[in-house]
Amino acid sequence: MAYPVAMDTLPALSHEVWQRTPPEAQAYIRALEARVTTLEGLRQALQDQLNQTSRNSSRPPSSDPPHRERPHRPRSTRRRGGQPGHPGSTRTLIPVEEVDEVVVLKPAQCTHCQAPLSGDDPKPWRHQVIELPPIKPVVTEYQWHQLACPACGETTRAPWPAGVPSGTYGPRVQATVALYTGAYRLSKRTTQQMMDEVFGVPMSVGTISPLEQATTEAVAAPVEEARTYVQAQEVAHLDETSWRQGDKRAWLWVAVTSWVTVFVVRLSRGGQVARELLGERFGGILVTDRYSAYNWYPVRWRQLCWAHVLRDFEAMRDRGGCSVELGDALLAQAHQMFTWWHRVREGTLKRSTFRSYMTPLRREVERLLEVGSRCGVPKTAGTCRDILKRREALWTFVQVAGVEPTNNTAERSIRPGVLWRKGSFGTQSAEGSRFVESMMTVVTTLKQQQRNVLEYLTAACEAALRGEAAPSLLPVSDQQAQAVA
Repeated sequence: MAYPVAMDTLPALSHEVWQRTPPEAQAYIRALEARVTTLEGLRQALQDQLNQTSRNSSRPPSSDPPHRERPHRPRSTRRRGGQPGHPGSTRTLIPVEEVDEVVVLKPAQCTHCQAPLSGDDPKPWRHQVIELPPIKPVVTEYQWHQLACPACGETTRAPWPAGVPSGTYGPRVQATVALYTGAYRLSKRTTQQMMDEVFGVPMSVGTISPLEQATTEAVAAPVEEARTYVQAQEVAHLDETSWRQGDKRAWLWVAVTSWVTVFVVRLSRGGQVARELLGERFGGILVTDRYSAYNWYPVRWRQLCWAHVLRDFEAMRDRGGCSVELGDALLAQAHQMFTWWHRVREGTLKRSTFRSYMTPLRREVERLLEVGSRCGVPKTAGTCRDILKRREALWTFVQVAGVEPTNNTAERSIRPGVLWRKGSFGTQSAEGSRFVESMMTVVTTLKQQQRNVLEYLTAACEAALRGEAAPSLLPVSDQQAQAVA
């Protein structure tokens, strides 16, 4: 019988000594070794947690401890400010024909000799001042008459006009409330105060939730149309973040495409939600991190997020031991890859050349991962093995145009949801979650298409009052194509 493997910190027992050890003592030693192994695993796990930063994990930079030592970067030789060739960003003047009022300023006399001046400057210096007019709500009173027939005595009331709300507030007020709470993430109390103090529209805090729900119903059809649209796209980015719905743990999910983004709040973080978002017939490229909820999708049609992979490599380097050299080598390869990729995006490197460069780089990265899978640091070895299982999904962006190597698109899109969660601690009900997912879908999609959010919401609320279809969230070209079909 082989004797137990001795711990590194203790001298090894010889075979002869172990054989002379009483069985009770042998059992006791084995139990102690097992306990030490367990405790060492816990110690290492806690140490890994303490070492986690925004650089080597998915933790946000705000969670980093103060005065954290940052990695050394060589001092840049560039001057501060805009670089040569940068277009800059200055406020563009409104065309003079669109200005509400023009004030002409002409000098009356020469400042040198006081002679009178006349004529026009062909290119006068233009200065524009933008001001808001006094805001006063427009109140329309409907006097609903019922009249008695002089012939038969029957009373008749005038029909209710289409598009007139039965409540106190019109569609633009409703849209503005939804914009404040849904897009700007203001609390109901703050929204109530702004409506009163800025617009002169008094309302109670309790009025806001019904207005939100009415807006949810008004945009329900376009939001569902947007979800169907996403399922037919060639590339989709998915991500999720934690949420609260009442006293239940939930997750906010996002699916991002080039022109349309959709959100859902669900009580699950499982793969069935990803299937719901994408639909059973989705056949495009799926860009995600390495979370297991996406593993149902074929690896050949996936792209793993290299930003997460970089953090995995950073974590390897920070663990010590044989993991340090491995992490450094993998990071060097990844940084070279991104250097070339940025040139491809800038148009200074042909994609065909990029592909040829990537062939040996891919071989080297996969070789290093194979070495890492046999590393003596268990967590590093496990990470390497996990990446190797889906190695094909690391390189999809190299072969398929329109695919990014990172999932930053989805992470940027879900960021407002994270801010919403921090400010409100989630939602209190399923109805509240429906409002959140609808508003985030509408706002994010309209911003992608550079469309005005308030005007869209107002039009949707007006259409709901008239019993008509709300405006579509699809890009104009897709709407035209569907109309022709």
